[in-house]
Amino acid sequence: MAKSVNKVILLGNVGKDPEIRSTGAGSMVANFTLATSDRYQDQQGNWQDRTEWHNLVAFKRTAEIVRDYVKKGTKLYIEGKIQTRSWDDKESGQKKYRTEIIVNDLSLLSGREDGGSGSGGYSRSSGGSSNYDQRPAPSHDEYAQGAEISDDDIPF
Repeated sequence: MAKSVNKVILLGNVGKDPEIRSTGAGSMVANFTLATSDRYQDQQGNWQDRTEWHNLVAFKRTAEIVRDYVKKGTKLYIEGKIQTRSWDDKESGQKKYRTEIIVNDLSLLSGREDGGSGSGGYSRSSGGSSNYDQRPAPSHDEYAQGAEISDDDIPF
């Protein structure tokens, strides 16, 4: 079978407070929505914003992080994969579908004053290994000597 990739990267804001529940086996699950916006120019030359809403699901320890730190308005960086599930609606008998992003990696980007969680940059990856840079932080002088940045280098 040929190699395939199912990877999603999102940067956006949480639409409403997450819904937290536990499975029958005791695993925690967090469901929440994330809004991403795209800016485009219409035919008249006016700038328009288009918002896309994404359904996200986090499990186990990542769901606990969502429970403790994420609320409506929190800015998040998400890495995950797309998954579509289906079920038969009990009332209508119709087949229903829902496309979701399964969260593999979560970084909180909001600070306390941004209406976010107050963590200011907590990052949680569902991978088993933790890679921390053990080198001492460079001093202010080392930063100044290492990079000359002009206004042209800043993207905004």
